[in-house]
Amino acid sequence: MGQITVEKNVGGIEGLCVITPAVHGDSRGYFMETYNQKDMEEAGLHMDFVQDNQSSSTKGVLRGLHFQKQFPQGKLVRAIRGSVFDVAVDLRKDSETYGKWYGIELTEENKKQFYIPEGFAHGYLVLSDHAEFCYKCTDFYHPGDDGGLAWNDPEIGIEWPQLTGTYLGNGACAGYTLTDGTPLNLNERDQNWPVLKDAFQF
Repeated sequence: MGQITVEKNVGGIEGLCVITPAVHGDSRGYFMETYNQKDMEEAGLHMDFVQDNQSSSTKGVLRGLHFQKQFPQGKLVRAIRGSVFDVAVDLRKDSETYGKWYGIELTEENKKQFYIPEGFAHGYLVLSDHAEFCYKCTDFYHPGDDGGLAWNDPEIGIEWPQLTGTYLGNGACAGYTLTDGTPLNLNERDQNWPVLKDAFQF
């Protein structure tokens, strides 16, 4: 193994991994391997990816917290442009860290990747003017199998960076802004997910 460094069980949550690729750069630019099955397996990570996704978002957009119920997906995520704060919440009912969260800033500069296994809710907040985000999945997307968790549930207590506002008892984004005044932007569905005590458990 020489192309990746893996930090396992980040935040004390079993299964979450931060992966840092080796970047080979010079005056012309850089090269890196973004995924190498052999290196991953040597690091103790065994996952079979079947689908790649990419999204584009503007500053203040929050996507999540999402999961699939009957067909859960492990995800290897990274930002290829801009900066996002990426979060995973443990929803495994038998886990010692059920309901705990971990977040990391993923940027085009640090090139870090975040591996989130099955059994977690996942979401991210865009901190830069624009961000492009991509991720590999261990299962296909199944329409109608969507689940979600309130992004601002006080029981979980995610500390979203640069975000200010007052919790009013639901997932509405009204009144929330980034520190520069950019309004928080969630779609209607993401403002109506349940809190942890009412959420799906794996």
